Amino acid sequence: MEFQSVPSVSEGEINRILMVCMGNICRSPTAEAVARAKAQAMGLTLELDSAGTIGYHAGESPDRRARAAGERRGLDFSGIKARQVCTRDFAHFDLILAADRDNLQALDEACPQIYKYKLALMLDFADTPIREVPDPYYGGDSGFEQVLDLLELSIAGLFARIQAARPKSIPPVR
Repeated sequence: MEFQSVPSVSEGEINRILMVCMGNICRSPTAEAVARAKAQAMGLTLELDSAGTIGYHAGESPDRRARAAGERRGLDFSGIKARQVCTRDFAHFDLILAADRDNLQALDEACPQIYKYKLALMLDFADTPIREVPDPYYGGDSGFEQVLDLLELSIAGLFARIQAARPKSIPPVR
């Protein structure tokens, strides 16, 4: 199946974002932690969550290597526990970002037709030729650093678009 590169939802209407990988212990919780930090730094109020296309790790904390790499960059993984994507997620979230094409395909198969426009790849918002966030699970520490680099780039791009699309408040006249 061929997917559009960026969902057709208006960036100004994005308030709830779900980040998805396979097990929700490496890439998607890292994306959630990066997004939390970036949203706070930019003053964006967003509901951010992560999930997996499988429920094998449900209830587990993020992989220790993912946490260690993120914590070295000042990220906070507090409260993040693995869970599986559920049907209500498709209606609830405004944007659902998959780490790679396999997970995007799994989401597409589970997603009701009316919500498919919300699906995209995490790296659709990054200025990089890389289209998928590689799974670092079976590799070394450098894989987790690469994931962080890619996610920081993509989330910065997405949040800049969201911020630019939102109405600007007008300062009071004195």
